[in-house]
Amino acid sequence: MIQYILIDLDGTITDSGEGITKSAQYALRKLGIDIEDLKSLRKFIGPPLRDSFMEFYHFDKEKANEAVKIYREYYEEKGIFENEVYDGIKEMCQRLSSTGKKLIVATSKPEVFAKRIMEHFDLAKYFTSICGSTMDGSREKKGDVIRYTLEKNHITDLNQAVMVGDRFHDVIGARENGLASIGVLYGFGSRKELEDAGAGQIAETVKDLEKILMNM
Repeated sequence: MIQYILIDLDGTITDSGEGITKSAQYALRKLGIDIEDLKSLRKFIGPPLRDSFMEFYHFDKEKANEAVKIYREYYEEKGIFENEVYDGIKEMCQRLSSTGKKLIVATSKPEVFAKRIMEHFDLAKYFTSICGSTMDGSREKKGDVIRYTLEKNHITDLNQAVMVGDRFHDVIGARENGLASIGVLYGFGSRKELEDAGAGQIAETVKDLEKILMNM
């Protein structure tokens, strides 16, 4: 029986696309790159920010750190709440927590922001722990966040835990830590992406996800 459910935040609990893409647009504009099409910046949703600026715009580490700092200027003030909870998530969390399962957020978003978001949407009460990355970048890759989450919550029997997320980073991070994974299709990843990464199961909707988790 699964006792611990680790859940990604962006693209799994909330649709954070608007806030993240607008924050990326703001940072790039400040650095001389003007991107009008916000959809083209959806690639920033999921991966660690520094990695995204380095991969997508070929910034060196110093410039990527500067971009992250500028990104956060917008995100902390506006972008963090340009965000909405997916339909059915709150009800799913209520029902899962009522069965005794432990819900835990495991996100590459800085932990301080993740806590603010979960409290803002009145979801924190269903979760035993909210775990994320560090502001200084010392813990930001998904595998590292999951490892930290397991240690913080004293989870040693990996057969009792599962990772839920919408991107390949979630699936790979789970595998790096010996966890089973469930990919969701209502977020920002594709079926092919999740299957190629090795997701154990795939849920098309929040209802599908709840059914899978209730039967684990």
